[in-house]
Amino acid sequence: MMQRKHRTLGRPRKEQDGTSTKDTILHIATGMFLEKGYPLVSMDDVAQQCDVTKATVYYYYKTKTDLFTDAMVQLMNRIHERIVVILSTNEPLKKQLFQFAKGHLQATVDIDINSFMKEAKTSLSQEQLQLMQEAEQKMYDELEHALKKAMDKGEIPGSNPRLGALLFVSMVTTGNNMNTVFKNSFSSLDDLVTQIVDFYWDGLANGS
Repeated sequence: MMQRKHRTLGRPRKEQDGTSTKDTILHIATGMFLEKGYPLVSMDDVAQQCDVTKATVYYYYKTKTDLFTDAMVQLMNRIHERIVVILSTNEPLKKQLFQFAKGHLQATVDIDINSFMKEAKTSLSQEQLQLMQEAEQKMYDELEHALKKAMDKGEIPGSNPRLGALLFVSMVTTGNNMNTVFKNSFSSLDDLVTQIVDFYWDGLANGS
């Protein structure tokens, strides 16, 4: 009689409802980190929300910083993919910037990005920080390329496209740092995004 082949001790099943256990853990953990912040999420919390054992979480991620790093890198990679789609259309640059800003604000609507990352970075290793910085770099590279392309076409005056990319992301991020009362002074998300892009665009149009 054939003996039943056992899984390696501690090795979780590969799939759960068609999604790998690792992907499930990563997806749920990402949401938890974004909602609660890095310090308030434990590996126990993640295991409970994923309906797996703590040992299963540790099978894939040796530490919480490993899990956080993978979660943030994958999140930034998804944002990067979305940016590529937005900035590769034939739409005018101003409309592309509007879609970029709106997508960014929708994805981070209730997050103070600066505080969120500051809390986490104190716990990360240099290697983990490097991985996150490389993923973030891709986003700036795409925006810089779009600005340079618009400058070459004469759509906007020539200037430093890298600085332009950094300034635009900083302005968009400001939308996350507004207090609730100020945010509510805008009639809609589109109104907020329009005003941010208009401020930025006025600077570009004047060659500043």
